Amino acid sequence: METEKKSIENAFSHFFDIVKAVRKGCPWDKVQTPLSLRSTFFEETCEAIDALTQEDSAHVKEELGDVLLNVVLIAYMFEEQGLFTVEETINGIAEKLVRRHPHVFAQSDGKSQVKEDVSDNPEKVLSQWERIKENVEGRKSESILDSIPENFPPLLKAYKELKKAAKAGFDWNSLSEVKMKFCEELAEMNDALMDVQVLNQYDGKQIFSKTEFTEEQKKAQLHLEEEFGDALHCFLNYGRWLGIDPSVALQRTMKKFEYRFKQVEKGMSEKNLAMDHRNHREMMDFWNEAKNSRRNPDENE
Repeated sequence: METEKKSIENAFSHFFDIVKAVRKGCPWDKVQTPLSLRSTFFEETCEAIDALTQEDSAHVKEELGDVLLNVVLIAYMFEEQGLFTVEETINGIAEKLVRRHPHVFAQSDGKSQVKEDVSDNPEKVLSQWERIKENVEGRKSESILDSIPENFPPLLKAYKELKKAAKAGFDWNSLSEVKMKFCEELAEMNDALMDVQVLNQYDGKQIFSKTEFTEEQKKAQLHLEEEFGDALHCFLNYGRWLGIDPSVALQRTMKKFEYRFKQVEKGMSEKNLAMDHRNHREMMDFWNEAKNSRRNPDENE
């Protein structure tokens, strides 16, 4: 155990020395700031998530390394400004882990919030976690939703809000109720769609092909948008009840779509056919061929 600990300490020390050298010696790294690295940090995190979804351990190892580089480099930039150090960042998360896991660490400052046995009960652990945040760390806010970052992507933010509300007891009683509510919202969206179609004298083409709308048409379109949002929000909640993270599920579907669409492009190019709706039948043939020729692209071979 001691040898393993020393090995990890040496690895991080060596890595941190390299980060500092790169920061001081590379023209690109010299001019970066915590704000300028936001996009890079986000992109690397997305690539790590993609690797995790693909269950490609070699790729995961590489991408987690890239995420770690961004974390340490950004923390080091604050250290250069004298605001906090990399060591304080690491010690801070270590202290937080001990404080929020009184069921693991006897010396935890969060032991005052232990109200029940949380053994083998993840949901009770999360409730205890929230009590520690509020009553020990003093992070209570007006709403439990305030802790969700404002700039989260809408899909992720909606999912997090639903989870937070459910933890507070604001939730349906059964999966059948959630499904029924989704069907209700879907019906309301279809009613709104019918209004839009009537006002636009729908001819079977895309409604958005129009360039000008009357005030009545705009109002109907905004109502359709609202009802679509309600149905989508309800469907996210349905996924939550099924234990499905919508971002992960959508990412997998996008991978499938990307693979199949590229196969369509390849097939159409080889036959010198234009990617045009007039060649819809041929495109669908290539799509179905791609669909039937292999498994989902994110599955292990």
